[in-house]
Amino acid sequence: MSQNEIEESLNLLEKDWDVDPILRKFMLGKITDVSDYPLKVKDVVFHVPYLNSEKKFILWKCYWPDCHNCCDRQGRLPLTSDDLITIGKGLKYQKPSDFIKNETLTVTYQEPGPSGQLTTMTTINLKRKKDETAADDGTHISCRFLDEKGGCSMHPDRPGVCYLYPFSSWLENEKGTARVHATYQFTGDCPGFYLADSLDPMKDEFKDYSKTIYDYNMASNRTNREGFGSVSFS
Repeated sequence: MSQNEIEESLNLLEKDWDVDPILRKFMLGKITDVSDYPLKVKDVVFHVPYLNSEKKFILWKCYWPDCHNCCDRQGRLPLTSDDLITIGKGLKYQKPSDFIKNETLTVTYQEPGPSGQLTTMTTINLKRKKDETAADDGTHISCRFLDEKGGCSMHPDRPGVCYLYPFSSWLENEKGTARVHATYQFTGDCPGFYLADSLDPMKDEFKDYSKTIYDYNMASNRTNREGFGSVSFS
């Protein structure tokens, strides 16, 4: 996302939530004295930002059900092969191929990788609205499965990627072993970020998300091997 897009999202967020001015400056790239604090929890290495000038970690907690911005301002919903089966059955499709034809889009897009290189992703995405087209990919759309109370009408069978927010993750080869890494997505849409002196307030979240993130990466890797998606680096 561009800084302008993040600023627009923050302006919308501030209509309903208080945003720490220090975090706002950080998200807009106005604080650059930041260290990457790696924290290994089970099979995942979390990269937690540490603001050196403030001597504070950036931590996160979820405000659901008071907030459901992550469902109201979706950019895309890439599916794993597990999702294709589970969600297809939940929507009463007898065959995954029929579910894919009617409820998904195949799109290709680029994302910056952890080392700055561009990663080209081809994924099968769940339509966030019935008439969604490839031209809508990457734009903010309220998910059609978001109910009036802010809950997910397909929970717990929602897409695996939904469980990841606000983290993004990737795999790295470390001496022949696949290591999963994760860091925050700072889109300006989530009010849950806060500053703390230590990592202790978020220890339960790190523990829970470690399993979620690891399982999702394994499912995504298998999805690519099965030909439902692809990843290339340039």
